[in-house]
Amino acid sequence: MASKSEATYVLGTKISSTSYGHAAESIGEWARQRVSRYVCLATVNEIMQAYDSAQFQSIMNEADLVTPDGMPLVWASRLLGRTDATRVYGPDLTLILLQMAASRGFPVGFFGGTPAALGRLTERIAERFPAVQIAYAWSPPFRALTQDEDRDVTAAINRSGARIVFIGLSSPNQNYWMAAHRGQINSVLVGVGAAFDFLSGSKPQAPRWMMRVGLEWLFRLLTEPRRLWKRYLKHNPRFVGLFALQLLGLRHFQPTPIDTRQIPGG
Repeated sequence: MASKSEATYVLGTKISSTSYGHAAESIGEWARQRVSRYVCLATVNEIMQAYDSAQFQSIMNEADLVTPDGMPLVWASRLLGRTDATRVYGPDLTLILLQMAASRGFPVGFFGGTPAALGRLTERIAERFPAVQIAYAWSPPFRALTQDEDRDVTAAINRSGARIVFIGLSSPNQNYWMAAHRGQINSVLVGVGAAFDFLSGSKPQAPRWMMRVGLEWLFRLLTEPRRLWKRYLKHNPRFVGLFALQLLGLRHFQPTPIDTRQIPGG
């Protein structure tokens, strides 16, 4: 299983040394034990959000597993000495976990996405993995839940018996939500973000060749320019510059410890 000693820190944020097989086995073992864990899938966007917020960096670093969801983080990890670093892409990991859940009889849940996307997603999963038990699926409103609503959601997920719950909210919301519910929900929470949209067919995925050469961000920018241009214009150039300073030893980025019990909603 991944531990903090088996990680690379990119601009102060943990990237676990993992792979599809290792991540799936770790999540599968936690699901078998019915322990409360959360898994983050990191891109440059999350790394830069963590760089800008010590609180969010703590959320990432306190996660039980942080996979490199984008090729730039795979390359960064390799340059920092993890020559075995590989990408663990959210939609692909979701499919692997669903296949595992089907074979091991683990009920699964889904939290996030729009009602239409979530409906299409569960239909496609039922067709592709007929043995999968979908124990819970809910599309929350695009606002913060009230305390009563949050208690109801927590209770409903626990009653459902879901061993793995896929979280499809935007970043950083899904990461904060998972951290706040570790210890409350007896499931492995896996933050897969846009995987709901990709696997439901609501949004197109980048061609595999663009993924391999690290140009997935360009494909997404071209397909959603109004929503994403500010993110990429702000984060990508800063990431390149800051990581160059780290790689050259000209600047050191130390993780800032934050007591997650003080996180809003925690």
